Formats: sequence, structure tokens, C-alpha cells
Amino acid sequence: MKITCIVDNAVSDHSSFWGEHGVAFLIETASGSILFDTGRSGTVLLHNLKLLGVEPKVINALALSHAHYDHSGGLPALLDQVAGIPLHAHPDLFRERFSRREGTLKSVGLPLERQALEERLELRLGAEPMEILPGVWTTGEITGRAEPEGRSAHHLICGPEGWEPDPYRDDMALVLETDEGLVVLYGCCHAGLLNTLAHVGRTFGADIIAVAGGTHLLSADEAHLRRVIEVLRELGVPRLYPNHCTGQRAYVTLAQAFGEKVAPCPAGTRLNFGGAE
Repeated sequence: MKITCIVDNAVSDHSSFWGEHGVAFLIETASGSILFDTGRSGTVLLHNLKLLGVEPKVINALALSHAHYDHSGGLPALLDQVAGIPLHAHPDLFRERFSRREGTLKSVGLPLERQALEERLELRLGAEPMEILPGVWTTGEITGRAEPEGRSAHHLICGPEGWEPDPYRDDMALVLETDEGLVVLYGCCHAGLLNTLAHVGRTFGADIIAVAGGTHLLSADEAHLRRVIEVLRELGVPRLYPNHCTGQRAYVTLAQAFGEKVAPCPAGTRLNFGGAE
């Protein structure tokens, strides 16, 4: 299996890749290719795919970590080129989501209505783990959230009694089964980095050898980061490739704790079972 970061906030120096606030990964297996999240815009997504020599028509399946526009914004630009393939996501994907800043509400959910997706894609929505291609699974809904979530005070939904915090029920990750162990690929980790790792451990019952993607540690305080380091040590310190919503402070803290086990994952990064090119 090969994982390529197609979209991220960051790009390497002198890179021809474009960056934006968002994330997307291409997973290539012997059975086909999966696009996990689509970044914020079709412009950046398609530019970076072209730079890698990847035609959208070779993608066999789509998966969305959650509904937010920085993970689903590239969908409209893809639909004509990937029509008919399955889209894997949580059933709560179509709930309207908002961000409130300085008293102003802004929609931050999917850029397309459900009907538009149903007309073009085969929707496979489920709260239980689903196998997308052999050896590549969704986590299903992250349950048992005993540890801190990757939460933002700005994120809201409209509930029965008015505005309430987004429960992030749709937040999922992918799990890749390799000969070495499990690779966990995050989108944004609103359910919480540690909650997701615990869920994967309970559900899949194998060692986690690598973790990549957005970890939503941007606002994590010192106690939270100490707890993350403690749990990762208990897991044997998997290789870590954080990006997107991790934050510089959290990245440096992890790198100081685990040294060469931690590496950046900007747009264009290629990983083979955790080995970066």
C-alpha cells in the first residue's frame, strides 16, 4: 500500500504542489485506489493530482472523514470524472454544520446536497466499520470518547432546542491492514486522537505501526499533549506523520518526545507503510 498526501495546509520548500487549509490522501493498493477527503477546493485538488500524474478516473472509491468543507470542498470538481464509484462516510454526513465567529454564522458543511451526490455516486453510509477495498477500512463511528476530543468552540449544529455544539458523530478515520500492523489515517480527528486510537485497538485488535493526517491538537494544552505522549508510548510509539490541524506547537512537542519517529506530511509526501519518500 502507498499513501500520498494530495492536499495539506503546507507544501515543501520549492515544491510545485499547491497548499490550502484542507487535506486529502490517495491510498493505492493492489486492488485499486481510494481518495480520502478532497481538500478545500477542486482547483488545488486537481492541480496536485495532475502533478502526480493521477487521473481522477482511476480512483475506485471515495471516503470522507467528515462533512466540513476543508475536507469535502473538492467534491464538486470530481463528480463528472468519478461518476458511479462508491462514497463511504458516516450517516450523519448530511447534517447541516455551522461556524459562529463574532456573532456571524457561516455554513461549513458539505458543498453539495444529498440528491446531487446520489445522482452521481453510490452512497455507502454506515456507523459500523466498512471495508472499502481489501485491507482498507473505515473506523465507523468513534465511540467511547473518554479522552479529549478535537473540538472547536465555533462549531455548531441546530438541534431540537436551538444551537448546540457539534457532536462530530460523523468523524471517522481509515485503517489500513499491512503485514507489519495497522496504519491509521486521519482526516481531522474531531473525535479525538486518543479516542480514535482506542477505538481502532478495540475494533481491529492489532498493533498500530503508523499514524498520519490531521490530529486536531492545534489547541491542545500541555496536560493533553503529555497524555498523548503517554498513550503513544504505551502503544510502542508508532511512526507519526501529522499534518493539517495538528499545529506547530504539538508537532514540535511530539518531535521532541519521539525524535525520528515523527516526520512532517505536507502535500506531495509519499508513505509506504510509514516510510516517507
